[in-house]
Amino acid sequence: MKMPPPPGRLRAGPVLDRLFAVLARLAALLTLALLAGILLSLFIGARPALEKYGLGFLTNSVWDPVTGEFGGAVMIVGTLATSIIALVIAVPVSFGIAVFLTELSPAWLKRPLGTAIELLAAVPSIVYGMWGLLVFGPMLATYVQQPLQSVFANVPLLGPLFSGPPVGIGMLAAGIILAIMIIPFIAAVMRDVFDVTPPMLKESAYALGSTTWEVVYKVVLPYTKGGVVGGIMLGLGRALGETMAVTFVIGNFNQLDGFSLFAPANSITSALANEFAEAGEGLHQAALIYLGLVLFFITFVVLSLSKLLLARLRRNEGAGA
Repeated sequence: MKMPPPPGRLRAGPVLDRLFAVLARLAALLTLALLAGILLSLFIGARPALEKYGLGFLTNSVWDPVTGEFGGAVMIVGTLATSIIALVIAVPVSFGIAVFLTELSPAWLKRPLGTAIELLAAVPSIVYGMWGLLVFGPMLATYVQQPLQSVFANVPLLGPLFSGPPVGIGMLAAGIILAIMIIPFIAAVMRDVFDVTPPMLKESAYALGSTTWEVVYKVVLPYTKGGVVGGIMLGLGRALGETMAVTFVIGNFNQLDGFSLFAPANSITSALANEFAEAGEGLHQAALIYLGLVLFFITFVVLSLSKLLLARLRRNEGAGA
């Protein structure tokens, strides 16, 4: 006959459960406290620039530490432009990689190819920056920039878009390097969420005569849209916050003369990396912290928009049902 457990062991279960609940709640509150502390410190550090420039800092394109005039428009445009270029390139490539690994790849190739893609995420960002400056930049100037400028030199809209000194350094180079860096993150997330799609759903679609694209578009994507959007937002967050690789290839030029993909520019993270160590206390340092605050809110807005997009997709799905 099996003996019942001691009474003390029975009482220990609820105690441990309550302790676990308290620790989990403290971890969540600690995260919120850290977030609030970072935001508060940014506001305090940027207070002199906030009081002097206000929201006009976002539209002022003059950044001159010598005269004490600071505006963040050039850095904001550079950050958004390079991140958008990176997403435009990285999302289709990552989607193709994930579809190939989950639907088309032979079994013997899935593991080594998936491991190779994940290893790209382990490459330090400074290595990407050095490679972009020394290898990719000259190739981009010779085989892409110069031919495009010769073809579209007299075209009204495309000519200015491809103008600039043919040195391979600028927003397009930074966007491509960022795309290479975020492809492993987005592809890995997409591959993992595609794998969680129940095989029965896909097999049923194939049995009804669906093609591979129809299965992916009508079965896999609707089932995994939350994870797909999350993976894209993860890549966008990495692109917005990347520092060293962008610093090497963007040109670090604090002027905004028109909009050319090949023109040297600057980003928020590059400006912080280049100037914060040498910025004296006062308005210069406060302006740099103001840039950090702007980057914080850009990330917050992007995250909020992704949540709204997911909520709208769920509502549309329910309406369709």
